[in-house]
Amino acid sequence: MSIRVLIVEDNAVARSFLVRVVRESFSDEIDFTEARDLDSARQALGIGPSQRARPDPKGFRLILCDLEQPDGSGLELLAQLAGHPAIKIATTLHCDDDHLFPALQCGADGYLLKEDRFEVLVEELQKIVRGQPSLSPAIARRFLGFFRGIDNRGGSVDSSFGSLSEFGGRTLPAPLGSPAADMPGLNSRENEVLTYLAKGFTIKEIARLMGIKWFAVNDHIKAVYRKLAQHSSPDEALELHRLTRD
Repeated sequence: MSIRVLIVEDNAVARSFLVRVVRESFSDEIDFTEARDLDSARQALGIGPSQRARPDPKGFRLILCDLEQPDGSGLELLAQLAGHPAIKIATTLHCDDDHLFPALQCGADGYLLKEDRFEVLVEELQKIVRGQPSLSPAIARRFLGFFRGIDNRGGSVDSSFGSLSEFGGRTLPAPLGSPAADMPGLNSRENEVLTYLAKGFTIKEIARLMGIKWFAVNDHIKAVYRKLAQHSSPDEALELHRLTRD
């Protein structure tokens, strides 16, 4: 049975490039649907502009969504996909945290920078699908600021450390909403990993500094992604992004 993949990208050359990246990344038979804008993507998903996408056993398993769309922001579609079991990946030409952090708050499981080399994109896509999303130093700093903001409001962040057959199933902003008391913040190990990432250390370097295996570092990063999803409302993240863009 083929794996269904949706690619939302207005540039035809970029769409073709992303199709090549996905084909190279997996040995599965893949059924591609290409959408040139948000309206076309919603038609493929069978939803309207304000509807949440519902799980479908025969639906898409992987969705790549460019953040800059001719009829709106890709964040809008990511917010509509919140809770959908597909692996959702934001694609963009912009590597700054102002573009990427809102995408993660809206439910993206990771991101790809379209200007990266083909081989790099293949490797990064495979990692995201395996549950090993990467974090740039800028994004790691945004994560730290987000969770430390929750800590300042009474959360549990420990700030003691210094400043496709294999498909599975995400300036400092203020935390969104009112996190429930039982929602977990970062533990000391997760905080330590983020702090090292924010300083530019690699996964292997962090593992050596912390005296743990590299895959344990990845586990901490995955845990941080999960906690961000627990604390973030996609709708509030989208609204905050709109306000900061106005």
